[in-house]
Order: sequence, then C-alpha cells, then structure tokens
Amino acid sequence: RWLNVGASGTSKRQQRPGVNARPKRFGHEVPRVFTPPLRKLTRKTTLGFDVIDFARDVLGIELYPWQKWLLVHMLELLPDGSLRFRTVVVLVARQNGKSTLSQVLALWFMVVWGWPLVLGTAQDLETAEEVWQGAVDLVEEDEELSALLRRVVKVNGKKALELTNGSRYKVKAANRRAGRGFTGNLILLDELREHQSWDAWGAITKTTMAQLEAMVLALSNAGDATSIVLRYLRKMAHAAVGDPDGINSSDEPARLLPSDDDEADGLAEFEQDEDTLAIFEWSAPPGCAVTDRGAWAMANPSMGYSISERTIASACRTDPEWVFRTEVLCQWSDGSLEGPFPPGTWEAGTDAESRRAQDAEVVACLTVSHDRGMAHITIAAMREDGKPHVEVVASRAGVEWVKPWLLDPQFPHRAKWRITGQTNGSPESGLLVELEAAGMAVEKWQGPDLARSCGAFYDLVRGLGDDGKNRPGVFHRPQPVLDVSAATAVTRPLGEGWVWDGRNSPTDIAPLRGATGAVWLLTKPQEVKAVSAYEE
Repeated sequence: RWLNVGASGTSKRQQRPGVNARPKRFGHEVPRVFTPPLRKLTRKTTLGFDVIDFARDVLGIELYPWQKWLLVHMLELLPDGSLRFRTVVVLVARQNGKSTLSQVLALWFMVVWGWPLVLGTAQDLETAEEVWQGAVDLVEEDEELSALLRRVVKVNGKKALELTNGSRYKVKAANRRAGRGFTGNLILLDELREHQSWDAWGAITKTTMAQLEAMVLALSNAGDATSIVLRYLRKMAHAAVGDPDGINSSDEPARLLPSDDDEADGLAEFEQDEDTLAIFEWSAPPGCAVTDRGAWAMANPSMGYSISERTIASACRTDPEWVFRTEVLCQWSDGSLEGPFPPGTWEAGTDAESRRAQDAEVVACLTVSHDRGMAHITIAAMREDGKPHVEVVASRAGVEWVKPWLLDPQFPHRAKWRITGQTNGSPESGLLVELEAAGMAVEKWQGPDLARSCGAFYDLVRGLGDDGKNRPGVFHRPQPVLDVSAATAVTRPLGEGWVWDGRNSPTDIAPLRGATGAVWLLTKPQEVKAVSAYEE
C-alpha cells in the first residue's frame, strides 16, 4: 500500500493518510542571471527549436525545460541570419546535464549544419573523452545516424568521430598546445573553472578566428580565486547586463588581465565585444542561507528531474559550507580558503590604487617556475604610508625574454634596479649570473635568508595589530597571477623555518616567491662599506 508503480515502471511513494506530503519542487527553468534576447525568440529568430526537435525526433532525448530554454536563447539569430553569440558562458551546479547538452549541440551542428570541426576540451582529457564517447554512442545506436558514420578513431590522443559529410568531432586536453593547427567551428570547453592561466584559452579559442560562423561554449560550475579565465568572462558578462550581483563594484574586469609592463599601469588590452558574449547563470543569490531550498532550485535546474531534493539536502548536511556553496549552489569563493595565509588576510592587502611613493626606490625579484615554463619579474617599493607595495610587472612564457626586457634601452630605469632571485641551482640562477655580467646590481637570495624572508613576508601579510585585527603590512593590486599564487602555495621545511614549495604547489607560485624576494630586498639593511682615509 506504500508503493505505486507508474507507467514508466518507477516506484513512487504515496502520501500516508493524514500526513501532508511536501509538494515536489522543481529547478528553475530560467537562469537567475542571463543576457536578454534582442527580440522575441521564434523559429525564425533562433536555431534552438530545431536543436530541440533534433534531440527528440532523431536522438530520442527529451531535454529538460532548462536545457530547452538555454538552446533557444544561446542560439539567437541576428536579422541577417547569423548567430548572435560567439562566446557563451553557462554556469550551473554539478551533475545537472551539461554533458548531454554538449552532445546534442555537437551532433546537431555536425549533422544538420555540417560544421567541419567540433573540438571538445577539458582540463582533464578523460572528462572531454567521456562527453565525446557519449556522442559516439548516440550515433552508433541510431539507424539513421549510423548511416552517416564514416569512422570512429579511438587511438589515444587522436580520438575522432567522423561523418560522411566531412564533419569531425575531436577531443584535446586544455593546454597551451590544444587546437593549434586546427580550424574549429564549435569549441566545447568543459569545466572552464579549472583554467588557471590564459594559455589554453588562447590556444583553443583562436581556432575559430578564420570562421565567419563559430561558437565557443564554456560550461562550468562556480570557480574560485584560481579560476582566472572564467572569473574575467563572468565579470565582463555581468557588467553588460547591469552587474546584478555587484561583482564589478570593487574593481573593473580589465584589472584581472595579466600585466606585462609597469609603464602600462598594470593593465593589458583584451578586446571582447560584449554583443558577442553571453552568460546564462543558474546560481543561488548572494547571501542566501545554505538551507534555502528556493536557492537550491535556482542553482539546480534539473532538481525534480534527475536530481532529487533529498540528495541536495543530504549534501547540505554533510559538506563543508564552501564546498556546498561552490559545487551545489554554484556560488563563487574569491578567498584563499586553503592557501598558506589565514583566511581574509591576503585579500585585506588588496588595494586597486596601490602604488609607490614618488621617487621611492624600486627593487625587483626574478623568479622562474620549477618547469621553466614561465618567468616573472616582481617589483617592490615603499608607498606614501611607509608600507611595501608589490606588483608583478612582467609575466611571460619561457625565459629568453627576461634579459632583453630588463636591459631594453627604451626603459633605461630597469637596468638600474637592484634585483634578486634564488641562487644555488634554482631555475632562475643562470639568468641572474647573466644579468650580473651585464652590469645589473644582483643581490643573492640564499641560505638562511630564504626561510627568514618567507616568515617575514607571512607576518607582513597576516599583520595582526595589538587588538588582534588584521593590519596589512604589505599591499598589492588585484592581479590574478599573484593572487592565485597566494591562494594555492604550499610550504616545505628548511632548517628551523620553511620556504615556498614550487614543486609541490598545485599552481605556479613563482609570482609569490617574487613578491617575497622583492620585499626582502627592499627591507633588508643596506651594507655600508667603510672607506679608509689612507687609501690614497
């Protein structure tokens, strides 16, 4: 008497007599934040309805309401019949059906529009291959589609689905080499939150540059301080729709871009036409309680379909708060929650207007990542308030550019900087020898000074006053290349102290080492050489 087997064969619990059952709650069809359409969306003004029909009639997939709504809006057409958006950012909590959406869209563009290349990527190649394999299964299991199949390549590193019309679906890992040599039409970027530099984004998305019709679809749940690319795109898209969550109130999106020169005032140009960038964000509103079931529905549009409310309630009871907020509520954490510094202390030293005092000395520190993939130059100088200001003024791939950059005759002041870096076999030690031979004032940072400087820098960041409140002792502008280092660095023992451990940190922490070394050089006592009156 408690179970009723419906037509679909699934068991459903009946209401116990005399007890009011909670009505079933469904996720929101419409995202909380989205780029509005330019006009009414009909079969003449969007391709979305065609994709929905294709999924139902050809693939046998009845999409969820939110997936249908998204397809209708993201595939909006301009009056000339071209796609409105070239870059689409979709934010939604985990396990809501992003993979199915990607597979349906990829196959429609291949079968119906005949786009030559669909390129699927993810930070973890296995994730991209799972989505690709799902598309392969849909083709092979359908009589109509299998007739269009030319071949399936399953060789590791070369996996491809090829149709008789010439369309291909390939997968690549998200790195700086991904997509180079290809010309893509539809780029599927899964878990964009894991992109901790612009390298992969630049390599993959530029495959569409020569295509009049192309789309980059970035799917992810919420990110954190390390999600450099997704954070920037989200800020740009939110700004275009009126900044509903106020995420641009403290700093402009351009401040999140990598700085390449102190003369550029810490900013680099990055053009993104807001008319071609769209965001569709299913997320809980800022400030909501983790127990707010209405907020659960905003971030989980598949709730009531493939995700039960009871499952979310279980996660709410067992997950740490910010794990639940990020993974289930699709809310952002911009703090260094697991980094080496106490929560909130690194952020307390962020000052978008921070700069050196007039005529203050500038010193520099050269650091190279442990794999020699990146080199960074970080400067330090005293502010008007007597506190150190640190800033990464150059950050580029490789190491060949370092010496020409520092000795560029167009910027003669750089050659006059006192500069330091770790010696004794560090990745930058050879470069420091070359700079010293070229006439720069190189001061060695080694031995006991390494541990002492790391401890001193930690104390400056923590900056506790007599009242126990944070009083930052070092300031920096909001720079992802530096903020990510500070949020993810790990340490290792050295003698009686500890130092930053570049080899075992999950990201490149050379910028944080650079800030530490630059402040050490700036604040270390200057040696005064005694001069004998009898020398002459």
